[in-house]
Amino acid sequence: MSAQKEKYTKISLNHAEFIVLGLIAEFPSHAYNINKRIEERGMRNWTSIGKSSIYRVIKNLEKKGLTNKWLEEVDNRTLKVYSVTENGFRILKEKVFNTIKEFIGRNDEDFYVAFSMLPILTEEQQIEAFKTSLNTITKHKKELEDMLEENSNMPLNVRGLFLHPIKILGTDIEFLKLVLDEIKKGGGKGNK
Repeated sequence: MSAQKEKYTKISLNHAEFIVLGLIAEFPSHAYNINKRIEERGMRNWTSIGKSSIYRVIKNLEKKGLTNKWLEEVDNRTLKVYSVTENGFRILKEKVFNTIKEFIGRNDEDFYVAFSMLPILTEEQQIEAFKTSLNTITKHKKELEDMLEENSNMPLNVRGLFLHPIKILGTDIEFLKLVLDEIKKGGGKGNK
């Protein structure tokens, strides 16, 4: 078991693998269906995933032991259908949790992907991850506000380097608080 656990901890997901594994985890899928869901959800507008990379990504996930495949006959065509393995689901769940937990308020494509997979986490995991992120961002915002105070006599081009991120972090804090409130009301629909 320790060798298996060691293997599990060494596997990481790049951005495209994270997206595709999450879509396969929703329900067994073939590559065309995965591409179709990416299109329907407008994911190419908020992630870095190309159409042609899907096939390569699926092969990589299979090599890592994160997906299984079988052949299925559909409309007189044989399609490869992929499902997530138990280990793949554990790695995906860990990636979602850690990505949300470590969100520090920057434009982070992985955060958007993790957020789209929020129901994979239990309600308690959702709350823990968002609270940790909220605390980190709140501290960072305070540090920037203190630095702005120290540099209040500087020209706008210097002060703006503090003002802009402070405003963005304020919006992120507001968003995370809203999400936490929704989760606490049962809106996160996390696994029990």
